[in-house]
Amino acid sequence: MKLFFHPLSGNSRRVLLVAAHLDIPLERIVVDLTTGKQREASYLGINPNGRVPVLDDGGFVLWESRAIMVYLAEKTPGQTLLPTDAQGRADVNRWLFWCSAHMAPANTVLVQENFVKQRTGRGPPDPAEVARGEALFAQTAPVLDSHLAGRTWVTQERLTLADLSLAASFALAGPARLPIEGYANLRAWLGRVQELEAWQRTAPPMPPPAARS
Repeated sequence: MKLFFHPLSGNSRRVLLVAAHLDIPLERIVVDLTTGKQREASYLGINPNGRVPVLDDGGFVLWESRAIMVYLAEKTPGQTLLPTDAQGRADVNRWLFWCSAHMAPANTVLVQENFVKQRTGRGPPDPAEVARGEALFAQTAPVLDSHLAGRTWVTQERLTLADLSLAASFALAGPARLPIEGYANLRAWLGRVQELEAWQRTAPPMPPPAARS
């Protein structure tokens, strides 16, 4: 299987986490987002959205990171990241969809403003966008923090796709200055995920900031 990805992409990271945890070999093909490779016609032919990641499994092309996560789990006999019973799967899916609709978008605003702009030399953060991102974070993070009270993992009392999907949204929490300080349950859970071998194996190298002219 081939994975078209970028090492600093949170969407790519969640797929890499599943592959690492399940020991699924992937041929990794870097799509350089900084030079616009994702907008070239050749890439748009496999993902018309112009985003990463994309999985190519022998000609079966799949985009959307959480769909890829589910696909990889379903192809792995004996895996425990995705429950086999209907209610368990629904519970994990609930958090996958919630991450996509709420937590990840809130974090992405701050990642773009506080991290991506600095790394690509696109200027300082836009204060209005930072304020918007922080407001979205303040609406969303308490839901996850409250849910994690008394829990080790997000659901099913074990590590699931829900944990890996959500944690990938916090992969750049430090450099993106995500305001997680006031959320003790969230921080403790994230620390547990960061201790996983899969997390450590998929940690990307941090490039230096772009030089400003």
